[in-house]
Amino acid sequence: ELLTRKDLKLFLPPIGGMTVYIWGDPEKIPDESVELTVRVHDECNGSDVFGSDICTCRPYLTHAIEECIKTAQNGGTGICVYFRKEGRALGEVTKYLVYNMRKRQEGGDRATEYFNCTKEVAGVTDTRFQVLMPDVLHWLGVTKIHRFISMSDMKHDAITATGIKIMERVEIPPEMVPKDAHVEIAAKVFAGYHGGEAYEKAKDQTTLEQVKGREYSSATQYEKSVLEGGGAEGKAQGSP
Repeated sequence: ELLTRKDLKLFLPPIGGMTVYIWGDPEKIPDESVELTVRVHDECNGSDVFGSDICTCRPYLTHAIEECIKTAQNGGTGICVYFRKEGRALGEVTKYLVYNMRKRQEGGDRATEYFNCTKEVAGVTDTRFQVLMPDVLHWLGVTKIHRFISMSDMKHDAITATGIKIMERVEIPPEMVPKDAHVEIAAKVFAGYHGGEAYEKAKDQTTLEQVKGREYSSATQYEKSVLEGGGAEGKAQGSP
């Protein structure tokens, strides 16, 4: 009853914990006339801490922080909520097992098999319970988000379902996506994530089938491996 009755003002911090980072004046958060930039970020130790380039978590978090700072500098407020939901709440070990399977499967790391690999290892593709995620936003007094730095449809829908208005959804700039992470982006956009105009090509089945990550095997030399992998725009190029 404590979770379903909207007349009771109660905030229950999630299991595992979370941290709220605020730029600008917190007192302005409830004022819908003041610009508010928000990102709800789920922990990714592999990328956030160790810099893995197989996903977009770290660069997307970096972009969100930059946008929050810009908003604060213009007189608004920025919020980043960092949830401890490692590996879609499947855990760090499970996530690395999925990474391992993606790289070692026959045919290599492919966008068409992105979600299938997680389901093969864990039995499900996601165990995050997003229904209670917006609670912290309500606790902060958020009623309107001008710029939501996220492509996740689950997060967007969970937030708007509680009455919070989202005016604009901001996808990660393509130039910030690591070469190897195009597999993730293509798979998510094809599955329904918000990609905007920047990732329009990823909605096509033919394009999805062409997106592959760099090869990994004992026979592949590092110098060759770091140059392989491609995104929706074709073969990735670059230097180690």
